[in-house]
Amino acid sequence: MKDINQFNSGLTLLKLSIVIPVVNEAGLISPQLEELQSLRASDHEIIVVDGGSQDGTASLAEPLADHVLLCKPGRGAQMNAGAEIATGDILVFLHIDTRLPQNALAELQRQCSLPGFLWGRFDVKFTGSSSLLGLIAMMMNLRSHVTGVATGDQAIFIERLEFLRCGGFSPLPLMEDIEMSKRLRRNSWPRRIRSHVIVSSRRWERDGLIKTIVLMWWLRFLYVCGVSTNKLSKIYYK
Repeated sequence: MKDINQFNSGLTLLKLSIVIPVVNEAGLISPQLEELQSLRASDHEIIVVDGGSQDGTASLAEPLADHVLLCKPGRGAQMNAGAEIATGDILVFLHIDTRLPQNALAELQRQCSLPGFLWGRFDVKFTGSSSLLGLIAMMMNLRSHVTGVATGDQAIFIERLEFLRCGGFSPLPLMEDIEMSKRLRRNSWPRRIRSHVIVSSRRWERDGLIKTIVLMWWLRFLYVCGVSTNKLSKIYYK
């Protein structure tokens, strides 16, 4: 199996800063960070931004990350806080229940070293055995390829200077990733890494696949219609 730290030595090595926003993820934080330790060993950077956990998430993260920040809750605000102290050339925004593929470093180095690179995202694959999950992932990847819009599950990566130029994530309670994508694509279509990030299907299976699909599309429709993200957040988290 390829190691997550493997890369093409013919390329100039870019430093990655992996920013992970969390709230009450004590059960997932250690396994996720342990998978990223080979990157730390190669001088890449892991930044965990805790949005007020009450279960000891921040304490568990401290020995396994370069920085653990405390921040007001809100994924956009948390990711901005992590990006503010990042020292890498490339910012990788990674959800706690999304795992990078084994060849992530090689693929990131390859894509980010190409002329004109500004930002990109991975294709996704869900855990779980349902064939419907495979179809959902395929449709997510196709939609992103056609529209140039990425979601946080796809491990968005951005050149740090481009992130600063565009002003970072908007402080929205929901849809911060979609709003950011639409601003970024004005200057560059996202680079697509076809190696899959592995996304936990826990929410989909807990709430029901069909129900979750309907909810996601309904939220997107309301967002396009101009409904405030505060109202969308209340629908999503109820």
